Amino acid sequence: MMTDDVTIPINVGPVEIARERKAPAPAQRETVFDIRDLEVNYGPTTAISGVNLEIYRHYITAMIGPSGCGKSTFIRCLNRMNDLVPSAKVEGSVLYRGQDIYADGVDPVEVRRRIGMVFQRANPFPKSIYDNVAWGPRVLGMRNGLDDRVERALTSAALWNEVKDRLKKSALSLSGGQQQRLCIARAIAIEPEVLLLDEPASALDPIATSAIEDLMHDLKKDYTLVIVTHNMQQAARVADLTAFFTLEVAEGRRTGVLVEYDSTDKIFTNPSDKRTEDYVTGRFG
Repeated sequence: MMTDDVTIPINVGPVEIARERKAPAPAQRETVFDIRDLEVNYGPTTAISGVNLEIYRHYITAMIGPSGCGKSTFIRCLNRMNDLVPSAKVEGSVLYRGQDIYADGVDPVEVRRRIGMVFQRANPFPKSIYDNVAWGPRVLGMRNGLDDRVERALTSAALWNEVKDRLKKSALSLSGGQQQRLCIARAIAIEPEVLLLDEPASALDPIATSAIEDLMHDLKKDYTLVIVTHNMQQAARVADLTAFFTLEVAEGRRTGVLVEYDSTDKIFTNPSDKRTEDYVTGRFG
């Protein structure tokens, strides 16, 4: 499914690849997630089916595809957020560092500590900036050095210099882009290994979006990032690897399927599947 290192010409088609990249060589890849035969049903509706892929440490992996193809459902499987949907049923396996996170005896709270999530719309608590970041560590009993932990998280989220003199102010007083970075700081304050970002910039203006994208590049030095985005330009700018999902219609049933997963350059300039080519060139979707 993955190719060896190849250099791909950029600026081909409607999506401009921000920089020349190579697919990570097999010897350089450390697998964080190994997803096998994943299927998710919401009651009688199959949201995604037959998904197989690996996600690698310290890479940004983007999920793209038309609305309703199961991108958000997929990443919510990676930290068991679908457990919170009563009708959801997850089949197959999601191996995190070799352990199936859906196996009996696995604590979903611990899964979510290790695999943090930031949602489409910033959702700060109606508390102070400080208390937003400190909330997770307090709940988990990580109280030693709390001030330093909050500062490190805000610094990692490129927000410390903007808020260090008003930590006791309400988080709701921040701009939309600042609130989203605060939510990222809140997620990383509990020291996860992976960050899942579901359309993290869709509600932001171009300047705030650029700040979030720059932040993602910085964060991948310390974290593995998996993002969902409808913005193909954004995927091309930030992602090392890209997975294209689409809707498969059979017998009147619509199911999300993974079509292709490869280096971002290859997905956008030389895809292997015509369905991918049609999507990235705007012929459908």
